[in-house]
Amino acid sequence: MQMQDKITDKQLSDEQSREIAETIREELARRRISRQTLAEQAKLSLSTLEKVLGGRRPFTLATTVRLEQALGVSLRNNPVVAAPQAANDVAPDSLGSYAHRAVTWLEDVYITLRPSFGDKDAIFAYRTEIVWEPKVSSLVFREGDRTDAAYEHTGEVAVPHQSGFIYLVIIKHGQHRVITVSRPTVAGEMYGIISTLRAGPGSQLTPIAAPIAYVPLKNISKPSLGRIGSDDASYELYRKHLRRTVEESFAFFVSG
Repeated sequence: MQMQDKITDKQLSDEQSREIAETIREELARRRISRQTLAEQAKLSLSTLEKVLGGRRPFTLATTVRLEQALGVSLRNNPVVAAPQAANDVAPDSLGSYAHRAVTWLEDVYITLRPSFGDKDAIFAYRTEIVWEPKVSSLVFREGDRTDAAYEHTGEVAVPHQSGFIYLVIIKHGQHRVITVSRPTVAGEMYGIISTLRAGPGSQLTPIAAPIAYVPLKNISKPSLGRIGSDDASYELYRKHLRRTVEESFAFFVSG
């Protein structure tokens, strides 16, 4: 035990500490999360995090490992291998090879918002749950409370380290639907683009893309579900979230 404590308390070099601090600052900016949030996820005091990021204290191996687990990224060029994950606790490479404990912050129930495909002035709102599924060893998402229940989907969640985005993917009978969203904001909201097919008359299908927002259910006191018109009490709040997708550059829509 004493030998293990010496290993985990080992201080990294000044150069390693500077590189790690720079990487963490980049991740915080890209994911739009606060230092307080990261400290809580890594089970560190905010004071400790502030000191190592400010160069007033070198990183220890133990602190670095906690931050790596919280962020789901490697912070060291030559990392000391941490304790191996259980075989069913790491997602496959095709989804980003993330460990369950590194993505627990994504597990939640969200109100999903996108423009209605049938009414340009309305907003379509439904529930989406993101949970870890041991049977497939990855996060999955499950849609519910849709007025078009026949189109409720369940799919896989990819969290690659490189891009900093999250992908909710459905592949069914060769057909693909992909939702690309940002990492959660401080309030847990995710914004991005849905690329899917719009059902038309008869068997007609048309490719369509639109802004989409995932807002934690706990953030909305009285959520409305279904096709939400301008007379609904939730309409302005929902419209504000969808506008934020474009106005704050979470996603771009380029016309030809």
